[in-house]
Amino acid sequence: MAKSNLRAGLVGLGMMGRHHARVLGSLDGVELVAVSDPGGDPHGVAGGREVLTSVDELIKVGIDYAMVAAPTAFHEELALKLAGAGVHALIEKPLAVDTPAAKAITSAFKAKGLVGAVGHIERYNPALQQLRARLDAGELGAVYQITTRRQGPFPARIADVGVIKDLATHDIDSTAWVSRSNYKLVSAQTTHKSGRPHEDMVAAVCELENGIITNHLVNWLTPFKERLTIVTGERGTFVADTLTADLTFYANASVATQWDSVAAFRGVSEGDVVRYAFAKPEPLRVEHEAFRDAVLGLPGALERIVTMEQGQATVAVASAMLESAKTNQSVTL
Repeated sequence: MAKSNLRAGLVGLGMMGRHHARVLGSLDGVELVAVSDPGGDPHGVAGGREVLTSVDELIKVGIDYAMVAAPTAFHEELALKLAGAGVHALIEKPLAVDTPAAKAITSAFKAKGLVGAVGHIERYNPALQQLRARLDAGELGAVYQITTRRQGPFPARIADVGVIKDLATHDIDSTAWVSRSNYKLVSAQTTHKSGRPHEDMVAAVCELENGIITNHLVNWLTPFKERLTIVTGERGTFVADTLTADLTFYANASVATQWDSVAAFRGVSEGDVVRYAFAKPEPLRVEHEAFRDAVLGLPGALERIVTMEQGQATVAVASAMLESAKTNQSVTL
């Protein structure tokens, strides 16, 4: 750890900004020196720090890095100003509203040699961390399918994007991450049921470059919250519940069945069920620790962040979902 603390600034004091303020205000090796939001501090999270009104004022204070938790529509403008000033940045997901904006941000940070990352917090969920490690260890054998369900009531905080860019981007990123593969083909259908200009439901079927098929059900129209990632493979199925941070394994049976009507079926049958026990640190804190370490240049830290290139790829898949739904055709990436 560096002898002097990194100077951090926070842009955006809304629903997510308040959580970032809490973590940044207590992060080892980091001093949250200033916060910025043209709308003030509605949740009272500044903690006695001056509430600035623009990213320009924040830059003038003198910061090593910034956390950008402003609405997606402002990400490009804010990120380019930070890059121009030589400030590292962690930007809330999605990286940008569309692929051209995501490319502009990524290029700007790369040109300046800055550390840029995207706040895809689900990667740091203990259940998905465990899932990826077990897939890497070959515990499931060959992976056949990844299914995600991210459903719940409409959050009043969202106004500038639809359910694909706000919620499905979580599943796009985490699916590519746990499978270690990029998206190849995207087919999606959307609906508009709540009277808003953006889609509030999507059903997508996709194929990854490594041959795994995926499907994603995401909506703001379900009266209960569900956050599941289900990975089916050669030896059974993993179910990761990111609401509870639980990971459960449903094994294919290894015991022969004598019952003729069941034994005649050539597929799999039910085996043991195991719910794993593991440490469950707060994902947001782990995300910030990873970015802090990357800014400090600590060994292995860059592999623990969501790079802007990865964030850009997620925006491209989300855009492909919107295009597929609009044209009623599959989109090849």
